[in-house]
Amino acid sequence: MKTGNEIGAIQHLDPTHHQQQQQQPPSRRPRGFAASAAIHAPGSTSACVKGKKREREKERTKLRERHRRAVTSRMLAGLRQYGNFPLPARADMNDVLAALARQAGWTVEADGTTYRHTALPNPVVQMEAYPVWSIDSPVSATSLGKASCSLDGLHSLQVTLRGHEGTNLSPVASFDSAVISERDTGRSIDTYTSNSLEADQLLHSTRFGEDQSDFAGTPYIPVYIALAPDIINNLGQLIDPDGIRQELSHIKSLNADGVVVLCWWGIVENWIPQKYEWMGYKLLFNIIREFKLKLQVVMAFHDYGIDDSGNVLIPLPQWVLDIGRENPDIFFTDRKGERNMECLTLGIDKERALNKRTGIEVYYDFMRNFRTEFDDLFSEGIVYAVEIGLGASGELKYPAFSERSGWRYPGIGEFQCYDKYLQQSLKLAAKLRGHPFWAKAPDNCGHYNSKPFETGFFHERGDYDSYYGRFFLQWYTQCLIDHADNILSLASLIFEGTHLVIKIPAIFWWYKTVSHAAELTAGYYNPTNKDGYSPLFEVLNKHGVTVKFAHSGLLLTSQESDEALADPESLSWQVLNSAWERGLTVAGENPIGLYDKEGYMRVVETAKPRNDPDRHRLSFFVHQYASPLFQTAICVSELDYFIKFMHGEKS
Repeated sequence: MKTGNEIGAIQHLDPTHHQQQQQQPPSRRPRGFAASAAIHAPGSTSACVKGKKREREKERTKLRERHRRAVTSRMLAGLRQYGNFPLPARADMNDVLAALARQAGWTVEADGTTYRHTALPNPVVQMEAYPVWSIDSPVSATSLGKASCSLDGLHSLQVTLRGHEGTNLSPVASFDSAVISERDTGRSIDTYTSNSLEADQLLHSTRFGEDQSDFAGTPYIPVYIALAPDIINNLGQLIDPDGIRQELSHIKSLNADGVVVLCWWGIVENWIPQKYEWMGYKLLFNIIREFKLKLQVVMAFHDYGIDDSGNVLIPLPQWVLDIGRENPDIFFTDRKGERNMECLTLGIDKERALNKRTGIEVYYDFMRNFRTEFDDLFSEGIVYAVEIGLGASGELKYPAFSERSGWRYPGIGEFQCYDKYLQQSLKLAAKLRGHPFWAKAPDNCGHYNSKPFETGFFHERGDYDSYYGRFFLQWYTQCLIDHADNILSLASLIFEGTHLVIKIPAIFWWYKTVSHAAELTAGYYNPTNKDGYSPLFEVLNKHGVTVKFAHSGLLLTSQESDEALADPESLSWQVLNSAWERGLTVAGENPIGLYDKEGYMRVVETAKPRNDPDRHRLSFFVHQYASPLFQTAICVSELDYFIKFMHGEKS
């Protein structure tokens, strides 16, 4: 064994020994399992921090890529819907450019070669008879053909013609505002020497009844008129039989296919559990039978309206409200502990909190009694469909936007999961997930009237997309899906052979944000990088349900759209296509207050999408209004045109 002096002597005799020790090459950076071991090794704090930063950057990159793909997908969907572009399912920018070139009159081969068949000897073109229209105002090629335009009129449409060099299009409103063809280019300019028509006149001067040729011969879509919700009073009596007959007479004269009647749980089973009073509805249904109209009934398990004194017009059953005084957790609850008594919480679906019955048993008993009481209507084929109310306002959603709680449009709403039953469900889900400390709702999600960027949960890089946020939102939406699945399993047995309908809300505000905050609080986990409607539609398809979507029919101003970052058209397109792709039939409904001709036409365009290769269409449409038809200011002629368009008739 060498002593210290011997070691010093060796180093003195061989000076390169010390240099070799200092000049050893640096060790290679560990990879794979070695890297993981090095990161978790004691004293590797800096390496661990760098690893976490790399993981975060990878997550951000994935999110950016998902967002890019989602935006591209929606752009392509819009081009297919509004631009009549026959784009393939997995289209890219080359397909879009090729479609643009073909619409401009060019020939595009498979290898990308682009050319014209013939030269243009005369710089005059003809509007081809394509069934095209603009989003703002439907203008068909037929109506364009009726309007003779001078060459100056064509220039007012911003169409620049270049003879042999080709044709350059500058569309006015959208890609489908004008279609240029090379056919009949030999016509003289005298053919078009008539009144010059400005672009805005061309887009907006079309009358509602002049586009009838566009929809003549199209598929027949039944139209149902919703009767007023309060035609049966709280005592179960029909208020005005003569007025109902007059109302049905007007509906019959418009050739509507039938009517929609809401059967209120709070009226029929008001005082005593399992004691049902149907006398007012029996009289109403007999009158409807006299007019030979089809009938859709709604199993309404929610309340309705508030009068000037603040009293609910049609509340939940009194015996339920009595139970709620002793056990308020049977109602939805927000973060402040305020109870929402519009409907029962999903948490008691399997809890015997309603006079020793579960929520599902209460709904089942009500539907079964209705089916037994009105068996003759089913056997005669008068009842066309039964709609099952599954949440606030009869829609499948949480009551996140209750005006009684202070919500005002376009607030993001609040999560409704603070009753003890849903809290127990959340604790169990967190425990099964292996993170018991996740058993709580987020505390940084703002209030009813907050905006997404004002909260820590919903802003662009907020907690909604963290591991905890994804867990909570998945649990929150799964409770809603399970609620629908459980009730529809029983309803499909009770109403076997009858169409079942579920109403989906149109939550279009904040749709242009990344988080889609308003949809999240309502129970639809549909951020930009995720399709939140697919899991629900797969369950509904299992039960053969028709999805009724409340099409907004709105054309928001740029200011309204910017303030709420709203996009009703994109939401409608996503919901309809997601449902159709899963084999579901889809129905439509207008919001109360939509009676103008532009709104009607937007509904028709949505009901019968043009150039859809799969020929999708709505199965029926429900038209609702605030008061009896003969007492409203609705233009009956325009409603008559609307029904004819939906039926595919000629005026």
